[in-house]
Amino acid sequence: MLKEFKAFILRGNVVDLAVAVVIGAAFGAIVNSMVADVITPLILNPVMEKLNVSKLEEVGWNGVLYGKFIATVINFIVVAFAIFLMVKAMNRLVKKQAAAPAPKEPTAEEKLLTEIRDLLKQK
Repeated sequence: MLKEFKAFILRGNVVDLAVAVVIGAAFGAIVNSMVADVITPLILNPVMEKLNVSKLEEVGWNGVLYGKFIATVINFIVVAFAIFLMVKAMNRLVKKQAAAPAPKEPTAEEKLLTEIRDLLKQK
C-alpha cells in the first residue's frame, strides 16, 4: 500500500498539479497586491476622493457598497489577462516546435561512413 501511494504521489500529474497550486497562490498574491497597491491608487483614488471615501470598501450608493466588488472585478481582469498572455506564449512555443524541421535522413556517404565505423568497432 505504501508503494502504491508513493507511485501515486510521484506520478507526473500529481506533482504538476501541486506545483500549479503553489504557483497559482503566489500569482494570486502578486495580482492582489497589484490591484490594491498600484491600480487602486492610480485609477480609483481620484474617483474615491471625489466621493469623499478613504477606503474602496466604503464606496457605495444608496446603501449598496460596491467598492469591494469593483476591486474584485479588476483583480479578475488582471488575472485573466495574465493567463491569456501565458497561454498565448505557450501556444507560440508549441507552434515553433511543431514547425521545426524534421532531422534529415543521412546521405549515402554518411551511411557508408557509419557502416565503416561499426565494422572497425567490431574488430
